[in-house]
Amino acid sequence: MKWIAAVLLTLFPTMALASSGVPSIGPIRLEFIIFALTLVGVATLHKHAMQVALTGLVLVVLTKYIFAEHFSLLHHIIGGNGEEGEWRVLLNLLGLLFGFAILAKHFEESKLPDVLPNYLPGGWKGGFALLALICILSSFLDNIAAAMIGGTIALVVFKGKVHIGYLAAIVAASNAGGAPSVVGDTTTTLMWIAGVSPLAVIHAAVAALASILIIGYFGAKQQHAHQPIVKNKVTVEVEWVRIAIVFFILVCAIATNYLLDFPALGVWVAILLGAMISKTPWEEIKNAWRGTVFLMALIACASLMPVEELPAASPWTAFGLGFVSAVFDNIPLTKLCLDQGGYDWGCLAYSVGFGGSMIWFGSSAGVALSNKFPEAKNTWAYVKNGWHVTAAYVISFFIMWGVMGWHPTEIQKETAGVRHTQEAIVPAPAEAAVSVPAAK
Repeated sequence: MKWIAAVLLTLFPTMALASSGVPSIGPIRLEFIIFALTLVGVATLHKHAMQVALTGLVLVVLTKYIFAEHFSLLHHIIGGNGEEGEWRVLLNLLGLLFGFAILAKHFEESKLPDVLPNYLPGGWKGGFALLALICILSSFLDNIAAAMIGGTIALVVFKGKVHIGYLAAIVAASNAGGAPSVVGDTTTTLMWIAGVSPLAVIHAAVAALASILIIGYFGAKQQHAHQPIVKNKVTVEVEWVRIAIVFFILVCAIATNYLLDFPALGVWVAILLGAMISKTPWEEIKNAWRGTVFLMALIACASLMPVEELPAASPWTAFGLGFVSAVFDNIPLTKLCLDQGGYDWGCLAYSVGFGGSMIWFGSSAGVALSNKFPEAKNTWAYVKNGWHVTAAYVISFFIMWGVMGWHPTEIQKETAGVRHTQEAIVPAPAEAAVSVPAAK
C-alpha cells in the first residue's frame, strides 16, 4: 500500500527530504505513507474520493503538528517571512473549477453543440477532429476550460454515450495543447511568471502533435465503436448571447492571468456581468463542489510533502516526472524544478502537463471533466481503457527529445519590474547538449 511513495523513491533515489522529527518506516517518511494510502484509497474507492482526500489531508496535517517542529498550517497557506504560501494556487483553483463548470453549462445551453455534428467529419474521423480542436483550444485557453468545452460537445454529438477511453483522450488533448503555451496550463504560466521565456516552452508542440496523432486515432476508434457521431437534422436556434458570455469569460480569464496572475478573478467578474443579460446556471456549483473540494484537498496534501530537492536536471529526470505528476500535484513539482534550474523547459512543460493525463485525478482538467462524467473516476477503467494516453506520453516524449534535443536554459529573474530575455546555458565542451543515445 506504499507503492506511490515507493514510485517516487524508485524514480528518484537521490531525492532529498526535509529534515524534521517526523518518523519513517524504512526510507519512507510517514507523510509519504499517508499520502500514498490516500491515493490508493482514491483509486479504489472512487465513489468516496472526496472523503478519502479530506481524511488524508487531516492525517498529514495532524502528523505535521505532532512531529514537525514549528509547523503552522496557517503559515503554509498564507505565507510569511518572504514566502507566499499556497493560498493563490488554491483560491485560483477554486474559482476556476466552479467558474468553468458554469462556462461549460452556458456553452451547452447555447445549443451550439447541437449543430456541431453537422460540421464534424463522419465516422471515427469526427472524434479525431474533436480531440484536435480541444488541443488547439487549450493552447490559448486554460486546459480546464478546453476539457469542459470538449466534454460538453462530446456529450451532445455522441448522444450521451461517451467511452471512458475517449474521456481520457479529451483530458490528454487538453493537457497536450497547454504544454507549448504559457497561457494554456497552470504549470507553464508558473514558468512564465518565474522568468522562463514563452519561446522556451514552444517546442513542446512537437510532443503535443505526436501525442494527438496517437490518442486521436485510438481514442476516436474506441468512441466510434461505442457510439458514432449522430448528425442532427433538426433545425436549432443558437443562443448567441450565451456564446458571447463564454467568449467574454475566456477573454477576462486570459487578461487577468496575464496582468494579475489571477485568472479566477477575471472568470468571476465576467460571470457576474454576464448574469445581468442572461440566466446563469448557478446549479452547476452544486454539481461541481465535490470534485472541487476533492482536488483542493489532494493538492493541499501534496504541497505538504517534504520534498526539498529533486535529482539533477536531465532528460531522464524530466521523463520520470511525467509519471510522478500522474499521482503527485504538478504545481509543487514545477516549483521545485524552477528553484533547481537547469531544465529544458519545453520538455518539462510537456512531461508535468501531459503526464497528469494518465490518471483521472492527475490533473485539474481530469477532475473537472469527471464532475461531468462520474464514470471517469473509476481509476482502473480509466487506466485500462485510456492505455493509449500512457503510450502516447512515452512515444511523444522521446520523439520530442530526438527531434529537438535537450537544451537547458537559465531563468532570467525580473529586475526593477522588467522581465529579461532568457538566454541558453552554454555547456562546457565536455558537456554538450544531451542527445538520444545511438541504437546499439
